[in-house]
Amino acid sequence: MSIEQQSLSFAGICQCTQMVQGIARKNQLDEQQFVIMLNSIVNTSPSDAVDVYGGEVGNLHDGLSLIVQQLGDTAAAKDAELTRYIVALLNLERRLHNKPKAMAELGKRIEQCQRQMQHYDINSDTMLNSFASIYTDLISPLAPRIQIAGEPNILKQVGNQNRIRALLLAGIRSAVLWRQLGGKRRNILFGRRKFVAAAQQLLKNKP
Repeated sequence: MSIEQQSLSFAGICQCTQMVQGIARKNQLDEQQFVIMLNSIVNTSPSDAVDVYGGEVGNLHDGLSLIVQQLGDTAAAKDAELTRYIVALLNLERRLHNKPKAMAELGKRIEQCQRQMQHYDINSDTMLNSFASIYTDLISPLAPRIQIAGEPNILKQVGNQNRIRALLLAGIRSAVLWRQLGGKRRNILFGRRKFVAAAQQLLKNKP
């Protein structure tokens, strides 16, 4: 698979982690971006990588920018917290991949969400609760919990907990896509400049 396709899926992971950080630290969330990432969870038969994210490269602007920041040569630009979240999501997806029963159950639960969407908006409390429950029931037990850093008074709000878990589930969705497109952790370690170049090119050409 092309480095461009892999970069788009990796940008999806990055974008989810950045949005988690925005909620946890500042109680900030771009609702339009949030809807795009939630829709990625239920888009299980995409035509290509960009289709998962609404069909426009521009929808992944922040994630692509984060690739340039995190994998580029400027040490000062790197955010260790985001790196920790990204690595944790890749680790969770790897464990999920090795558990066929959990993968099958995940598929069933996402189908239930697709049916619910006939009655509820994707960013409704009902849907967010469903996404959060999937993450809590199926993904979280696979490894030590991801410790989200932020303001305690923000993190204790149930609505924010559900948003964060829904975004982590969207991050897992992107990590699954990353694997399907041939993405491997060693690719990032040994080919990071290729990813940075691909992300820069996608940012330049985005509609």
